[in-house]
Amino acid sequence: MNDERPLASDVAMLLSAGMGKRMRPLTATRPKPLVRVAGKPLIDYSLDKLVEAGIGRAVVNVHYLGDQLAAYLSNRTTPKVTISDESDALLETGGGLVRALPLIDADTFFCLNTDVIWLDGPRNAFAALSDAWDEDKMDALLLVVSHAQAFNYTGLGDFHLDQMGHLSRRKAGRVAPFIYTGVQIVSRRLLRDAPEGSFSTGVLWDRAMAEGRLYGLSHTGLWFEVGTPAMIAPTELALTHY
Repeated sequence: MNDERPLASDVAMLLSAGMGKRMRPLTATRPKPLVRVAGKPLIDYSLDKLVEAGIGRAVVNVHYLGDQLAAYLSNRTTPKVTISDESDALLETGGGLVRALPLIDADTFFCLNTDVIWLDGPRNAFAALSDAWDEDKMDALLLVVSHAQAFNYTGLGDFHLDQMGHLSRRKAGRVAPFIYTGVQIVSRRLLRDAPEGSFSTGVLWDRAMAEGRLYGLSHTGLWFEVGTPAMIAPTELALTHY
């Protein structure tokens, strides 16, 4: 990577512990991160992006068929992968982050969902996020994408983004122009006084939003949602053209 400014962090948390219910029947015998798209397990798209950006460490949480995922990841040498074991309880995204914090061992870190694929625009997404990151005023910086640059997405959007970069949620029954890509920078501050047990990161986002500390950055490339079996073939077709 040729960007001169250092990345905001050298570690990323990969959220990989879901049950993969929307991806059934492909997840009957394998965890969703190991479902293949264009011959490559979904989680490798995220891990390869980390390597490309120069991020050296990844913490991956596992739950459903976690032994399979852990065994597969043991064969990777880069980035260095550490497993956060959630086999005893499904903790959702927020609870998974809290469980993994001692393994992340950083004040600021990237966080990725593992059921998405993205192609960068003119700049690497991690470098773009790092340049926009301001530790003093942000608790989280979310990479968002417009509907025009999103493949397979049929929802109403997630967020509005104002001129200062603040995010606000879509109102019920309305359309919002930006979709959360599943990629963000997080400060440990976001997780302060977090609920115990299973909860969604959205709870923490809402608090940060109320405090004016939840920000967004518009992705300049393309983004693919790959949450169901029906999304795989269109994704594979589109990837052959880019």
